[in-house]
Amino acid sequence: MCYHFSLKKKQKDIEKRFDAKFADEVPNSQLSMNEFNGFGFPFTPVITNSNRNYISIFQWGLIPQWAKDESIQKNTLNARVETIHEKPSFKDVVHNRCLVIADGFFEWKWLDTSGKKKEKYHIKHQQNSLFTFAGLYSEWNNPTNGEKVKTYSILTTEANDLMSSIHIKKRMPIILDQKDEQLWIEGTEITHFKFPYEQPLEAINLSQQLKLF
Repeated sequence: MCYHFSLKKKQKDIEKRFDAKFADEVPNSQLSMNEFNGFGFPFTPVITNSNRNYISIFQWGLIPQWAKDESIQKNTLNARVETIHEKPSFKDVVHNRCLVIADGFFEWKWLDTSGKKKEKYHIKHQQNSLFTFAGLYSEWNNPTNGEKVKTYSILTTEANDLMSSIHIKKRMPIILDQKDEQLWIEGTEITHFKFPYEQPLEAINLSQQLKLF
């Protein structure tokens, strides 16, 4: 799965890579993070199919329109690509596509069956470049104060060989090739993106500073 990711690039570099401008002024605290922890429900940069020329700031942890409160977010940080058409949280937003901007993500490799002993890995492009996760988004009206809350979920799929050697459940986020980013945002059939990502990634063991390729 994917519950932690990084984004260390500067705002100008993000805008250049995606040929898009930030829609609003973004506090530095919301960019250049060593690690976004999903369970803190952070606000991170995304590009949506409703506003493709701008980079917006959405909250990680999708809140469907029918939700009564925010408590569902802890269960919607990720969405399995194989079941999004069935799950109530996601089936109504399968056409709300977004690109979640990142430059790496983190995963823990279990060293025993209980998960008490783990090694932390940082997975990124070998060229240390920006990339995107395939995401779905929602706009939820908070019934207590009328505030519109914009949220998203990251899609996951079967792990590739590298991630299979790390992730006990053999899952990974859907990382989009640059050529596929436009296809995703334009609404290409989701089955096109189920395949495990096979571009050059490296996994750095942060405990030992060793690389896996």
